Parts: sequence; structure tokens; C-alpha cells
Amino acid sequence: MAKTAVIGAGSWGTALAILLSDNGHEVTVWSHRKEEAERIQSTRRHESKLPGVEIPDGIVFTDQLAEAVNGKDLLVLAVPSSAIRSTSRRLKDYVTEGQIIVNVAKGIEEGTLFTMTDIIEEELPGVRAAALSGPSHAEEVSRRMPTTCVVGAHSRELAEYIQSIFISPAFRVYTSPDLLGIELGAALKNVIALAAGTADGLGYGDNTKAALITRGITEITRLGIAMGGRQETFYGLAGIGDLIVTCASVHSRNRKAGYLIGQGRTMQEAMDEVKMVVEGVYSAKAAIALSRKYQVEMPIVEQINQVLFEGKKPDAAVRELMMRNPREELEW
Repeated sequence: MAKTAVIGAGSWGTALAILLSDNGHEVTVWSHRKEEAERIQSTRRHESKLPGVEIPDGIVFTDQLAEAVNGKDLLVLAVPSSAIRSTSRRLKDYVTEGQIIVNVAKGIEEGTLFTMTDIIEEELPGVRAAALSGPSHAEEVSRRMPTTCVVGAHSRELAEYIQSIFISPAFRVYTSPDLLGIELGAALKNVIALAAGTADGLGYGDNTKAALITRGITEITRLGIAMGGRQETFYGLAGIGDLIVTCASVHSRNRKAGYLIGQGRTMQEAMDEVKMVVEGVYSAKAAIALSRKYQVEMPIVEQINQVLFEGKKPDAAVRELMMRNPREELEW
């Protein structure tokens, strides 16, 4: 049994807390809102995030960071990507040398263009950071529906330890040395999912969705390889696996936000209606900045940025994508 803490009491953090508890580990969940921690601790429900899901009695919810972190073997950092840096700074007073931190947020920091583990390692030097990713909506994981994920780390030993903590009959975990590729796939798929949702909102069909997924993974792979990631990663769980589910699922907040934009909402109106963090909006600007830095063509990412931040009409963006100069899929 491991002593674990989940930092962040959102839907994904709570779902992973349930998984860890089911696996026999000691689990403490930290929420930055005292009333939220007290309510979940008392009711054993998180109705606003995971309606109908019963939370095991052994999981402790607290708003005290010291209580959550001190003496833990493993921390799961499950706050939104935009809060990774500020939360890492708050952890400085509590983590010790060699502390294992598993990041499950998906994003790229605008400005620095850092991945989430880059930020964690900068703010908390000496910790052992890893990332867990794959097709894993919290709504399904919390209900013990089977899925598979991948954990990336700098060492095989660390990845295999984390694998042993999380793996279960409903949650199969693979390991990978490509930490960078896993985090890039996790962040960039959210941007493509916004585009896929926008196409749904415009009333387009399955052909459009399949085309966006296929060309989207091509863009992600092209950039990922240029940055040093491995091609196999983008054709695996953290790449095409996570992209498919995020583009197609009713649980996907990125797809839902895109759908609303396709129906005529502004970016802010869509985010307000979703009522959850839409990570793809935060990653979109970083993605286009990376494409320019590494001189990689990413037309879908470019168009979704114009729709989000420049007021471009979604149907005009689709037409521009469709009428780009003819290209080969494979070089002759």
C-alpha cells in the first residue's frame, strides 16, 4: 500500500482518487476550496463534477496542503494546466528531495512553451516528475469502465513503480520513456478536439470528423518529432488514442466548447457554458507558437486560433482548410 495525495478535487482528480482507493492505497485529496472539501468529505459525493458517483469512505478530503502532502509516497497533480505553476510554487514548502509527482494535467504553458513536467521540475527542483495520459474521461474512470493509459518518466524504474500503483482490472497502464511526446500529444489533441467540435456544431458529419482526426494527428506528429518526441508515441495511447476519444465523446469539454462555437457562440460564451476548464483554449496559442518556432506547418491549429482569438467565422476556416493548395499525402 502506498500513501498517495491527489492535488486537485476536480472530476479527474476525484476519479483518480477513487481508482487509487480501489487499488488499496491510502488517498488524501486536496481542494483549494474549504467548502468543497468539507462538502465532499461529508456527503461522499461530488455532484457538480461526477453526478451519481459514490466516493469511497476511506478517501480523505482536505483544504490543508500540508495535511495532504506530508509523508506521502506519491503526489498526483490534477489541477488545470493553467494552475500547474502556481500550485507547484505552493508545494515548495512541503515536498522533499526525490518526491514523486505524477502530472495528469494536459497543456502547454503560453509564453514559456513549457510542458507541465517542465514547469514542475523548474519550480520544484529535485522531485521525480512523470506524466500519465491516454483515453480516460473521468466520468467513465470513476465508474470503473475499462481503459488503458501510458505513464512517461525519465527512468524505467520510476515509470514501472507508477504503473504498479495505478494498474487495475479497469485501468491498464503501459510505460514509455517518451515523456515529452506524451505531454505534447496530451496538450495538442485538445486543440484538434476544439476543431472537431466546431465541425459538429456546423452540422458536418462523420466524414468530417474522421478527416479532422486523421489530419490532426498528422500535425501533432509532425511537431512532436521536430521537438524530439518519438513517432510511435503519437500513434499510441497518448496520441491517436486520446485524440479519438476527445474528438468524439459527449464527455469532452473541448469538443463541447467547439460545438458551441460552431453554433455561433464566442470563445468566452462557450467556455462559460461548459462551466469547466477548456484546456484546448489555453493550449491553442502555445501550439501555434511552437509550430512557428520549429517551422512546422499546422493548418488546423492555425485556423482554430483564428476562430478563437481573431473572430474568424468557423465556416470560413473550414473553406480555407479545404481549398489550400493541393498536396500529396505521401511523397512520390
